[in-house]
Amino acid sequence: MSETIAGVEIPDGALARAATELVRDVASPLVYDHSRRVFLWGALRGRQDGLRFDPELLYVGAMFHDLGLTERFRRDDQRFEIDGADEARRFLREHGVDGEPADRVWTAIALHTTPEIPLHMAPEIALVTRGVELDVLGLGYHEVGEEQRAAVVGAHPRPDFKNGILAAFTDGIRHRPETTFGNVKADVLAHFVPGFVRGDFVEVIRDSPWPE
Repeated sequence: MSETIAGVEIPDGALARAATELVRDVASPLVYDHSRRVFLWGALRGRQDGLRFDPELLYVGAMFHDLGLTERFRRDDQRFEIDGADEARRFLREHGVDGEPADRVWTAIALHTTPEIPLHMAPEIALVTRGVELDVLGLGYHEVGEEQRAAVVGAHPRPDFKNGILAAFTDGIRHRPETTFGNVKADVLAHFVPGFVRGDFVEVIRDSPWPE
């Protein structure tokens, strides 16, 4: 029997169950609960906005969006968002979901830390970002009712979440600081990694090989 939280039914098909098992196995409880909340916030915001979305695709996007922070899936040579996006597309293809739907989930994860742009794309892409923004930044906090917030947090608590997620970000990207150039994760390393120097877009232009 499927689980319902804050009026949102958690997908319970084979695909969603496999996604849940994988994330529960490789991620910390903090990241697992955060990922489930991202799905729930995204679904609630989508319902409010009258969006038609595929719950399973949204679920996989939400559950996999931070896999790039985990020891198993983090790489050294690309942004952590792409780590999770690549794994989600591989996972979906393995479970018979290919083509545009798999690419849609890839895009939802790859862009989830990019302000504004995802909100103008397919519902699943927009709603992963909506869920992340609400859970991490508090954007849209008052768009979700108090009872709904209590139900979601009751099912997936957030003890000291602000400090915990910042620590998870730091641990997941400190070994690849160059991948934070031009994105919000540079702020994390600037706060928590001594000696970190963020890239400067203006200096990149000035130092380019063009002779003028």
